[in-house]
Amino acid sequence: MSSPLVHLRRWHAAVAPVVLAPLLITVLSGMSYRLLKDWGGLGRDQVHWLMVVHEGEWLGPWAEPIYVLVNGLGLLWMLGSGALLLIRRWQQRMTRGTPAP
Repeated sequence: MSSPLVHLRRWHAAVAPVVLAPLLITVLSGMSYRLLKDWGGLGRDQVHWLMVVHEGEWLGPWAEPIYVLVNGLGLLWMLGSGALLLIRRWQQRMTRGTPAP
């Protein structure tokens, strides 16, 4: 019987490819919007299309909240499960006497 840690690692690995593209789109469009507006000297109207991408408005009023929800839950899952996996790795190293990096 496999341990809960193995199941967690498998679920983490299975969800990662699904949430990768939406998270990248959200991060890159949000960063681009802010940097082009503040440092690039562009006006709000010139970069508004990036906010449309960032918030998922391009999906329409029905799918936009779903995109936001799935994106947020995906990020929370990846952060939480990744943190648990990291803590377990540190614990295993400490019990073996191997210094953590």
